[in-house]
Amino acid sequence: MKKISAPLSKTDAVSLETGERILLSGVIYTARDAAHKRLIALVKQGKPLPFPIEGAIIYYTGPTPAPPGKIIGTAGPTTSYRMDAYASSLLEMGQLGMIGKGTRSPEVIANMVKYSAVYFAAIGGGAFVSKHITSVEIIAYEDLGPEAIRKLTVLDLPVIVAINSKGRNIYEEGPKEYLSHGVSENL
Repeated sequence: MKKISAPLSKTDAVSLETGERILLSGVIYTARDAAHKRLIALVKQGKPLPFPIEGAIIYYTGPTPAPPGKIIGTAGPTTSYRMDAYASSLLEMGQLGMIGKGTRSPEVIANMVKYSAVYFAAIGGGAFVSKHITSVEIIAYEDLGPEAIRKLTVLDLPVIVAINSKGRNIYEEGPKEYLSHGVSENL
């Protein structure tokens, strides 16, 4: 598996191939629908974002409360298309990575290609992901509870390149490859 660091460099982002398994380490940020709406409101007002967007990776999750003795609860991915209305603006500002589940809109994919960004699929479920988080800090919108923006430090977080910076999409290519091996579409 390839190891990469966050924030992402453009060189790393464009080197990734669809389906490639990655171990991600470094700083990433959490944000879901409500936080994205507030981020875009800041952009429209010309105000700074609560974290550096250049090369940033945003993980679409709303972690559960931390149980006793833990720094975070489960941190599974949320369905990414819910952030599609906001993603293109953040990509234009320099965001290079997203982590979630499910495919993305044609507009987001086109902007990923335009700005050399990559979309990762989280694997293993929320409890598994949590084992790779070494620190957590709420940095914005604490009133949103689980949807507050958190700064996470991750160590060897396993992800899969779902859509690369060239627009190759595992959600389209995967089923085609599966069916090319003589498997019936009726399954």
